[in-house]
Amino acid sequence: MNIRLLTLGAAICLLTQLAQAQTLQPGLWEISSNNMQLNGQALPNLELLLGNLPAEQRQMAEQAMAKQGVAIAGQGVRICLTAEQAKTDNIPLLGAQAGCTQQITERSAQLWKFRYSCPQGKGEGQTRFVSDREFVTTLNSTFTAGGQPQSGSLESRGRWLAADCGTLQPRQP
Repeated sequence: MNIRLLTLGAAICLLTQLAQAQTLQPGLWEISSNNMQLNGQALPNLELLLGNLPAEQRQMAEQAMAKQGVAIAGQGVRICLTAEQAKTDNIPLLGAQAGCTQQITERSAQLWKFRYSCPQGKGEGQTRFVSDREFVTTLNSTFTAGGQPQSGSLESRGRWLAADCGTLQPRQP
């Protein structure tokens, strides 16, 4: 699996994880993905995918993600959500992606439905808020990887870990 596809898969996961910001707690969040599929084929979790990469490629992927404010740890990826990001009505991670737009199509206290579009892909999904410290997102997307059209789906679960993000820096818009 090439590093571009892996990074794109992680980005899709990240796009979904913050489709909330309603009343979430700021701080360190862990997002784990389940039921990931690419073109109808089940994919292993991100940690297993990265574990199958040669050490040099894994290090490159981790460094690229770290520059984007993302760490691979625990059961998935970790991100730092600032108080300002937690208060917005936007998906904070989309703002960091050049050329991406988003639209919340339906919003209630417990459920947000959304669409997004980026230069290399688009999709739609929904986020169900379990509490201000947990959410579940499902996403269906289409994108181009390696010049080929792809389709993917996943379910991710976000859970708040701590108010202090430690050394992990928040994503910058």
